[in-house]
Amino acid sequence: MSRLGALGARLYRGEVGYDFIGKRKFWYALSILITITAIAGVVVRGLNMGIEFKGGAVFTIPSTSVSVTQARTITEEASGHDAIVQQLGNGGMRIQVTELDTKQADGVRTELAKDLKVDEAKINAELVGPSWGATIANKAWMGLGIFMVLVVIYLAIAFEWRMAVAALIALIHDLTITVGVYALVGFEVTPGTVIGLLTILGYSLYDTVVVFDSLKEGSKDITKQTRWTYSEVANRSINSTLVRSINTTVVALLPVAGLLFIGGGFLGAGMLNDISLSLFVGLAAGAYSSIFIATPLVADLKERDPRIKALKKRVLAKRAAAAAKGEQPDGPSDGDDAIEDDGPEDIVPGAPAAAVAGQRARGGRGRPSGSGRRR
Repeated sequence: MSRLGALGARLYRGEVGYDFIGKRKFWYALSILITITAIAGVVVRGLNMGIEFKGGAVFTIPSTSVSVTQARTITEEASGHDAIVQQLGNGGMRIQVTELDTKQADGVRTELAKDLKVDEAKINAELVGPSWGATIANKAWMGLGIFMVLVVIYLAIAFEWRMAVAALIALIHDLTITVGVYALVGFEVTPGTVIGLLTILGYSLYDTVVVFDSLKEGSKDITKQTRWTYSEVANRSINSTLVRSINTTVVALLPVAGLLFIGGGFLGAGMLNDISLSLFVGLAAGAYSSIFIATPLVADLKERDPRIKALKKRVLAKRAAAAAKGEQPDGPSDGDDAIEDDGPEDIVPGAPAAAVAGQRARGGRGRPSGSGRRR
């Protein structure tokens, strides 16, 4: 078994673990800082909206000896607007200029033919009206709103309203960070970007639901025992699915990274950047939010439930009493109606390996040795 696989097995059994819930305030603060930075980027720098949203003209130039930099300079001087120039595989160029009407586009086309020394008839010019982009944007916002509503309804029915609220906050977090990165980096926002944003919402939700499903199973009848608090069960759910989340995220990020860094960066296929950046940032943010935001938020909301509050008091009181007697505080006493299990899962979630070894040396399964309980 590989080291990662062995670690995953130990995490699943509760032999080792990181206290995600106990350190949630640090991760909340980090998330808030990242979100504020993303919002500041959008406010200060704004989004570089593509021609599909702002309107303008796209000129396809046949093969020419002029460089991309020279073509950009010539186009900007002829149009008076910023230009985006992309090298095509056949040696030609694709030039985008925003905010041009038909008359202006005709003039720019003539100037390009003269300065680039190509036949004007071979320059293909396509006009894009801003109303089309506005329609696409409105449809995207409508689709996003419907998606969010359906997500909340489904999670509230399949799990509970607290998980629905936490998942919604995590999705908004992922969207905000992705949009903020676009503003900070300056990549163009196109319909491909919108598709990428909607795609990452589904992935982020999937990653979150995996943890929620584990939490729902682990917390079933939790108030009938006095071994674990809800937060500890939540922490164990994160740890037990951690390696799975890491594996799925890495596998998903590898091809997207190929599109972004190799296709868009090394090979210069800039048209891939609009969708690959949103997928790359969104996938990473989705994996992060499902672990460090969604589940800790559920634990925070759940701990306000009077029954869960009472459970926490009973668990802590029992541990304090056991510690005062010099007994192992993590194990239930005789007659306790704790949730039974036949493996090492009875170890307190997030307990360090040393504590686990101590539990086993004192009788295994987290019980004090000599408890008198027979199986």
